[in-house]
Amino acid sequence: MRSIRAARTLPLRRSVGAVLLVAALASACAEPSDGAGGAGGGGGSQGKPAPGQPREQAQGASGALNAYVEKVRKQRAARAVAAKKWGLDRPPLDAPAPPAVKPRITTRKGFETDGEGLPPVFTTVPTKEKVVFLTIDDGAEKDPELLRMMSELRIPYSAFLSDYLVKDDYGYFKKMQDAGVSLHNHTLNHRYMPGLSYEAQKREICGMQDTIEKRYGKRPPLFRPPYGNYNEDTLRAARSCGVKAVPLWAAEAFPDRMEWREWDRDLHPGDIVLTHFRGKGDWKGSMPDMIRRVMKTITAKGYAVARLEDYV
Repeated sequence: MRSIRAARTLPLRRSVGAVLLVAALASACAEPSDGAGGAGGGGGSQGKPAPGQPREQAQGASGALNAYVEKVRKQRAARAVAAKKWGLDRPPLDAPAPPAVKPRITTRKGFETDGEGLPPVFTTVPTKEKVVFLTIDDGAEKDPELLRMMSELRIPYSAFLSDYLVKDDYGYFKKMQDAGVSLHNHTLNHRYMPGLSYEAQKREICGMQDTIEKRYGKRPPLFRPPYGNYNEDTLRAARSCGVKAVPLWAAEAFPDRMEWREWDRDLHPGDIVLTHFRGKGDWKGSMPDMIRRVMKTITAKGYAVARLEDYV
C-alpha cells in the first residue's frame, strides 16, 4: 500500500509552427505600421513573392501570417486586461505548443505495487518544457467566479470529481466542460480506498466512470484516489474501468500558501499542482484568491500552465 498526503511530428509542420510563433512574438511586441494586416498591402517587401514563388501564394502566406500575428496580439491584450481585473501581478505565461507525441508515463519510484501492467502513478510528467499542470479535486465549492476567471485568463486545468459532491449541480461542471476543461474520476463517495475490498473499490471507481459518461458523455482516462491513498486493488479496479493513468501531485495550492512534496520546495518541469473546490467556509479565501496565489507563484518562477491531457 502506498499512502501519500497532501514528440514526434512532421518536420515541416513543426518548422512552420516555429516560424509563425517567432514572427507573432516579434510582431506582437512592435507597433503596427499603417499598412500592417493586409495581404500584400503596404510598402516595403511585404507581400512580394520570393524568386520563383507565385504572387498569389506569397500574398496568401503573408495574409495568414498577419492574421495569426493579429490573433496573438489580441489574445495577449485581452489576457493583460484580465490579469489586471483579477488582481494578478502579471499575465500568465503562454504555454508552448503541446507535444505531437505524448511522453511515456511511468510509475514514480517508491510508488510501485507488486502488480504488473497497472496504470502508472506519478506526480510529475516527463518534459523539459517549463510547464506545470493545475488540477482541482472533489467539487464541493461551485463558485461561478472561478469559471469566469479561468476563462478570461485562459488558464487550463483539469477537474477530478466525486459524485456525492457534484450531484447537486451537475450543470456547473457541464459549463466547465463546455469551456474546455476535462472532467476526471475521484470516486463516487471519496472513501479511503485501501480500507475497502477490491469489489467495493471497483464500485467506487467504475461507478464514477459510469456517472461521468452519463452526465458528460465520456469515460475519463485519468483517476485520482482520495487523499492520494491507494493499494494494488485500487489500481487493478481502476484498470478494469478503463483508467489509463493515476496522476497524484507534486505541490498543493491554498489561498494563503503553497505546500510542497519535494525537499527543495520548488516547481519543476512537468509538476502536477493540486488544489480543491473550496470556499471561505473551508479555507482562508475564495477560489479566485487561491488562483491568484498559485498563479503568482507559477508565473514568478517562469512557468506556464499547460493542459494535462495534452501530455498524458
